Amino acid sequence: MTPARWLGSPPEPRFALTVLGDVRVELRARIPARFTDMESDRLVYAPLRPLIAGTAVNFARNAREHFKHIGILGRVGDDSFTPVIRATLRDLGVTDLLYADPEQENGCAVMLRDPGARLLVAGERAPRLTPDDVRAGRAAIAASDLLVADGYALLEERSRAALLEAMALARSHGTPVAFDLVPHDLPDRLPLAGVLPALELADVVITEVPTLAGLLEEGAPLPGRLDGLTGHDPLWLLRDGPTAMEHVLAYQRGRLRLSYPTGFRSGVTERTGFGDRLTASELYWWLSHR
Repeated sequence: MTPARWLGSPPEPRFALTVLGDVRVELRARIPARFTDMESDRLVYAPLRPLIAGTAVNFARNAREHFKHIGILGRVGDDSFTPVIRATLRDLGVTDLLYADPEQENGCAVMLRDPGARLLVAGERAPRLTPDDVRAGRAAIAASDLLVADGYALLEERSRAALLEAMALARSHGTPVAFDLVPHDLPDRLPLAGVLPALELADVVITEVPTLAGLLEEGAPLPGRLDGLTGHDPLWLLRDGPTAMEHVLAYQRGRLRLSYPTGFRSGVTERTGFGDRLTASELYWWLSHR
């Protein structure tokens, strides 16, 4: 039985997660024409969807059927959107571990999809998790079966420090850590040396093969190149295929634990949310078999 089997019909919810990540106010739209082909101003009518999103909320929204308890640890602004954010977490059944910064507004983002690509525009002046926020959430992390975090926090100094502190804190309390190696253009933003501290603290790493290959910058084939990359050899969930979503290798130091299709079909399967649902299924599988 592979983790992908639980995408459509997950088992009874189990386990408690604490999720670190962004919380943003987002506007989404899907347009029929390729925006990369546009050479002049154009007005397009398309359905627009406002929602509370960000990496932490997106994952929690798609993981609720798998996990009995999910808490989001993060920082938001203090403005008219803040009550909406808190109400959204209540509606999702997610525990609110957010700190509202009275000196900042909430971060916003726009996601635009066309038939071939996604453009995500994120506001630069968004609240960032701090080490103090992490220390305030120590009890939640210690009581969790898993800490889930992602690589967007590596892109800014303060949130990077908070991420590494949270991962180290989790491990000190015996809470395993799952790390999503994003954004997918991470190799254009950071060298491998900037990512290794997080990989050293992760028990599970979820990554698309092109992202990981870009970071390694070496000709040695995956997954063998991963042996010895970190000191403790995490489980690597390597996503591959024409769109880096169709197939997964579950690999851990010289041992291919699983190889399975995800069921994703480009042009047929809705991509938005699929990766988070797949991750939820895979983490449930891993926790069940530890």
